[in-house]
Amino acid sequence: MGIGRAPDVADFGDEGSNTLASAATSSSFITPNLAAAGLYNIPGLIEDIEEKRASSVPGEKRFDVSESLSEPEGAFGRCISQSMGKDTTIGHWEIAGIISDKPLPVYPNGFPDEILQAFSSETGRGVLCNRPYSGTDVIRDYGPEHMKTGDLIVYTSADSVFQIAAHESIVPIEELYRCCEAARRILRGEHGVGRVIARPFEGEYPRFIRTANRHDYSIPPPRRTMLDDLSESGKSVIGVGKINDIYAGRGITDAHRTVSNQDGISRTIEMMNKHFSGLCFTNLVDFDSKFGHRNDIDGYADAISQFDRRLPELLAAMQPEDLLMITADHGCDPMSPSTDHSRETVPILVMGRSVRAGADIGERESFADIASTILDYFGFISENTSHIEGVSFLEKIIN
Repeated sequence: MGIGRAPDVADFGDEGSNTLASAATSSSFITPNLAAAGLYNIPGLIEDIEEKRASSVPGEKRFDVSESLSEPEGAFGRCISQSMGKDTTIGHWEIAGIISDKPLPVYPNGFPDEILQAFSSETGRGVLCNRPYSGTDVIRDYGPEHMKTGDLIVYTSADSVFQIAAHESIVPIEELYRCCEAARRILRGEHGVGRVIARPFEGEYPRFIRTANRHDYSIPPPRRTMLDDLSESGKSVIGVGKINDIYAGRGITDAHRTVSNQDGISRTIEMMNKHFSGLCFTNLVDFDSKFGHRNDIDGYADAISQFDRRLPELLAAMQPEDLLMITADHGCDPMSPSTDHSRETVPILVMGRSVRAGADIGERESFADIASTILDYFGFISENTSHIEGVSFLEKIIN
């Protein structure tokens, strides 16, 4: 969930993108709890929302972000990405302390023949599509042929992904996962894509629907992250949602897959109610997978509003020493003509009893500042975390 204003936005062709501001044009956008946390105290955000609203089609009464502005309960700011990419993998690596100076490979013209031939040899199945495609459109357009032939639907996007779609009645889910594992073995070196993704679907044409059995097979981080530092020091590192997949299991001590944002929030609260010392790292995937990539402005707005309604539950589950950080790995503007991720800054909100209410974190120069701050909070000394490429803002936020 980006908030626009990336200084290098033109390099990525995403001028004008602001995911949150676009969602705020919808009458479904109602966020009093995020407002209380300090979201709209981030400099420039209200102005960007009002500008988006002024240029959109007038609709029903919208949530008044200016009226909601008050003394924030948490700390607030925005983070700039320094990595050469705007995909899930690179964004999460940067949050964990790695700035990527080279983008992961992308395939605007599809994957080369040698990759597909090796893949078919490993799986015993042919390939359909092999080009960038919307995930919902590709199963509509290639689903019937897949049902007849059993060939796998292989497609990509503007991100570094090799996606494999298959109907669960044609390719059983465990076989689909084995196909993804084969692709992951093949896609190395110069073709080391960020993620191989299983995209199972069900139903009948033309109403095919994707199931919750998605599974990501990520390329491992190229070096140590804060997750390694925490887990090797004896801290728990609990991954909720796609986190375990994104980091290829590196540094994760306990993983919990989820089927939706609501499930992810509930699992997070469940973890918070258990006694552990460490990090619970949650990815809420619905924002871009169900709404951003589908250019569904109202759906995106409603998803943010649903998160907002559950934010008090998260706060109520916190122990006195806990910190809650809310941030993102990239934008995915539902108003953009593109259905891909967008280069944007991201919000950072921090809440907890030890947090200085109203602390302005400012504009951080890297997502990696989040990793440095987390390690700082756990008492890691900078000499032992020199591989983390961020700067801690802990002193700005703690009483």
